[in-house]
Amino acid sequence: MSEESSPYSSPVPVGRLTSLDAFRGFVMFWIVGGEAIAKALAGMTGVNSEVVNTVATQLTHVEWEGFRFYDLIFPSFVFIVGTSLVFSLSKLIAPGDRRDATRRVIRRGLLLWVIGIVYYGGISKGWYDAGANEGVRLLGVLQRIGICYLVTGLLFIYVPMRGLLVVFVALLAGYWALLTFVAVPGQAVVSFEEGRNITNWFDSKYLPFFKWKVTHDPEGILSTLPAIATCLLGVFAGLLLKGERTSGVNKGAILLAAGAVLVFAGDFWGQSSPVIKNLWTSSFVVLAGGWSLLLLGVFYLLVDLAGLKKLAMPFVWIGMNPIAIYLLTSVVDFNVIAGRVLGGPMADWVNHLVPGLGELLIALGGMFLLLMLCRYLYKKEVFFRI
Repeated sequence: MSEESSPYSSPVPVGRLTSLDAFRGFVMFWIVGGEAIAKALAGMTGVNSEVVNTVATQLTHVEWEGFRFYDLIFPSFVFIVGTSLVFSLSKLIAPGDRRDATRRVIRRGLLLWVIGIVYYGGISKGWYDAGANEGVRLLGVLQRIGICYLVTGLLFIYVPMRGLLVVFVALLAGYWALLTFVAVPGQAVVSFEEGRNITNWFDSKYLPFFKWKVTHDPEGILSTLPAIATCLLGVFAGLLLKGERTSGVNKGAILLAAGAVLVFAGDFWGQSSPVIKNLWTSSFVVLAGGWSLLLLGVFYLLVDLAGLKKLAMPFVWIGMNPIAIYLLTSVVDFNVIAGRVLGGPMADWVNHLVPGLGELLIALGGMFLLLMLCRYLYKKEVFFRI
């Protein structure tokens, strides 16, 4: 392949996929306020609805093995990163020059990694204090997103479709084999238990400084490899949506069909190779990827094809500034601000009517303030990019 060519240099459709922005905003919604609303609703005395209690349960992570809706949030975002880079990078490599795209991927990936380190405290607590278990966290949520973007972006720029499929399968199969057949040194048998598996052991030996679980990290070294496979799955979805030979309805149908197949396959695989988010097991990649495809397919059919864009706009407002909103909510508590108006005597009064209603109003008020900020940024066309 010559320096001036690219495996994905075909013309791209004009405009954005509103459904992709809405899907991204839907995922962010649960991170920045949706979870608090659901928990406040579940905490209302007298509200003993099976539906409400189920929703509240689904908005918590499983302790170790298993899968709930909240375990889908992070992999869905990584999936969306892969889908989005197909459109953003294709614009740069369309003329056939990969240098600008390469520089952009490296710059963004490294910057996200650095922002992630700062987000978790940077060097404010020193490099590492083993006694207090404090210090620099090299790998975390934003760092994983940055690494997945960096590696997947470079693969997208330089590797053709067949090669991407090979990498995807190799990552899943290789990581599955590693966890299934390689025991921790000193252990007689292979284990998927926390602290007794090869992934956690590798972090304890080779991941320096602060680790979220003291001896290991859920966003550790080895588990980042299958996360790249999640991002690649998003690339495959992006290539489908970017293509001009398939009709919109067929694209949506393919997303839904592929998603259903992967959900079934991931659940079936999980019977022998556990679905564990904190290890990002291969079965977890397939199961979460299937649900991501299903959700993307639904958003694509409803928003871009059925034209229900107005209903999806609150999600679009959030989805246009995801990283900025994520960082902002770590330093600004919108529920505290809402509590200045809806708390105190107001909350006490409504709690006399329905116990717990005050907390729900505050959670709704905090979400309203955040949405109004996102709407303002959207209307002013202020979009923070790195």
